[in-house]
Amino acid sequence: MTKFTYTQKQDTRSGFGAGLAELGRINPDVVALCADLVGSLKMQDFIDENPDRFFQVGIAEANMMGIAAGLTIGGKIPFTGTFANFSTGRVYDQIRQSIAYSGKNVKICASHAGLTLGEDGATHQILEDIGMMKMLPHMTVINPCDYNQTKAATIAIAEHQGPVYLRFGRPKVPIFTPEDQKFEIGKALHLIEGSDVTIFATGHLVWEAIVAEEELAKEGISVEVINIHTIKPLDVEAVLASVSKTGCVVTAEEHQMNGGLGDSIAQTLALHHPAPLEMVAVNDSFGESGTPDELMKKYGIDAENIAKAVRKVLKRK
Repeated sequence: MTKFTYTQKQDTRSGFGAGLAELGRINPDVVALCADLVGSLKMQDFIDENPDRFFQVGIAEANMMGIAAGLTIGGKIPFTGTFANFSTGRVYDQIRQSIAYSGKNVKICASHAGLTLGEDGATHQILEDIGMMKMLPHMTVINPCDYNQTKAATIAIAEHQGPVYLRFGRPKVPIFTPEDQKFEIGKALHLIEGSDVTIFATGHLVWEAIVAEEELAKEGISVEVINIHTIKPLDVEAVLASVSKTGCVVTAEEHQMNGGLGDSIAQTLALHHPAPLEMVAVNDSFGESGTPDELMKKYGIDAENIAKAVRKVLKRK
């Protein structure tokens, strides 16, 4: 059995900052824009090394998206930076009309996503962003799981032609993926092989799925864990191959149950391979202020709740 461990924790937003700084050194076409949140987005290293390739637009997120769209016409690769709530809900019209509609090569980089934003509360804890962005034609949606994967994803999306939504977070989480990994957009990662049930997890809940698998293994349950870092385009081939083997599925995400990864997996199963499915996600609710651990437990998206979902879906198999 594959065993995952970690020696340190780090926030995924710092992985974005490190990846952006690296891009500044290797790709002269990369430019960055921020809506008055340089510190929160960890963009300072890029700015220090490339002051002429950074645009501080202030608290004017809609304007930032319009500027980014325009910069692509001159061959630049703009990376926008602000909180996920402001990167999507506040500027959805600008993204739809100015970026997605014409397939502009803008990288929308969104920090502080989900409940684990914590004490800032419900108004900032956007849980609808994956659904909003995956519905847009031409949009790629990526939700990496740790610092190393976020850094690798940030570097990889610069080579992808077309708009990308890159989602990451505020809390420090275990670093358990390789430092030298190659990030492949649209390619799911098999972390643990199993035969009884598949957990498809994304973002911060990948580690929670690994913890749940360890507990379930003690009960004799063989769990397959797959990291769906790219929600759109979904790796349909990997999904179907796994469910054909295990026969039942649990999805795990820090997002609303409606519109997220679970919906994408359910659609795939309904079209190609019907199978029992349980979703671990926030169930039609806004969040509230609290620590990340408190909120994940209360809203049912921690390792304990993933394990409960596995036991439940096995009874339906």
